Amino acid sequence: MARRRVQEAKHQLLKRPRVVHYFHDVSDPYCHLTAQVLQRFQDNYDVELRPHLISGPPIEALPDPVAHRKNAITDATRLARKLSLSAPEGSVPANDAIADAEKLMAADLANGSFIENVRDTSTNLWSGRGLPSSDHAKPAALISDGDQTLAALGHYLGGTFYYDGEWYWGADRLHYLENRLQHAGLGGGSPRIVPLPSVQPAKRVSQGQEIEFFFSFRSPYSYLAFDRTVDLAHHYGARLVLRPVLPMLMRGLPVPPSKSSYILYDCAREARRLGIPFGRICDPLGKGVERGYALLDYAEGQGKLPEFCSAFLRGVWAEGLNAATDRGLRTIVDNADLDWLAAKPFLNPDLWRDRVQTNQNRLQEIGLWGVPSFRVAGESVWGQDRLWAVEDCLT
Repeated sequence: MARRRVQEAKHQLLKRPRVVHYFHDVSDPYCHLTAQVLQRFQDNYDVELRPHLISGPPIEALPDPVAHRKNAITDATRLARKLSLSAPEGSVPANDAIADAEKLMAADLANGSFIENVRDTSTNLWSGRGLPSSDHAKPAALISDGDQTLAALGHYLGGTFYYDGEWYWGADRLHYLENRLQHAGLGGGSPRIVPLPSVQPAKRVSQGQEIEFFFSFRSPYSYLAFDRTVDLAHHYGARLVLRPVLPMLMRGLPVPPSKSSYILYDCAREARRLGIPFGRICDPLGKGVERGYALLDYAEGQGKLPEFCSAFLRGVWAEGLNAATDRGLRTIVDNADLDWLAAKPFLNPDLWRDRVQTNQNRLQEIGLWGVPSFRVAGESVWGQDRLWAVEDCLT
């Protein structure tokens, strides 16, 4: 990318140090995973790794804090096994244990030994072992500084890395940062620290399983997941149950600007990696989503519900089609090989609302709130980057 080349040229010309910021939330199970790779990262790359302690995401970034925390532990455990890392054991540590760990890590930040010690401290915390005492008196001040730096740079989560204007969340996004540093000649040919989890559709499995797939027409991650999920279900002979839900903003759930901007950036690079067209966007929020959902029953009646959903998502996230207009929606309908004149009468009734509400109730029932999400073999899975977990449940 041209911007990256300019940044690297400035580093060389100005002899400016290359700094990777890392933000650690002691109570976040994903941070337990990143804590295990920090020393290797520092050893492998010719950059300054500058850690920060933070307090965790703001409440407006967590529509359902209880469900978020429960899912985070389940998902981090699943991801740890996939990446051959140590999984968090049990539930979220007690508040006093978290406070003790924050004091230890604050002391390590102060004396420059954070990266050296964070793995052991995090392991002791998340395994329920005792923590050595620390008399560090100012963890709150360091955490406040970390929160301010995180917000100023434009993010809201722990377990994140920041380098020259770009963000990388979690151990399973670290490969993007590693690739960037390798291309800049800062890695010396070091092997990647963690493997990239991926679907391996070569396994055999018995027929008859079911995948419930929750998605939203306004979710770019749903777009990235949709065709791949259809293909995965077809490969394994699984019955695919499509469950569209309203976008979070249309359900009254907050989405901070920093979250929205990161999602679009992350979707763009994921799309490039996956070879999926992306970027000509016409946000369907509101009328566009409603008109699309109004045609669900028509498309299903024609036996083309997956084709219509795929065409809609591709249309608004990659082809710049305005689903709020007849011209844009007609193109989407045509692209799904459906009849616009037959579809148009379905735009008026609000019958789709009951269907979508049922799906939203089911999403809450399985312990999730965002999309794309999946329910398969009694397991709840969230994220377009967790199709490997869906596959594992199928096999």
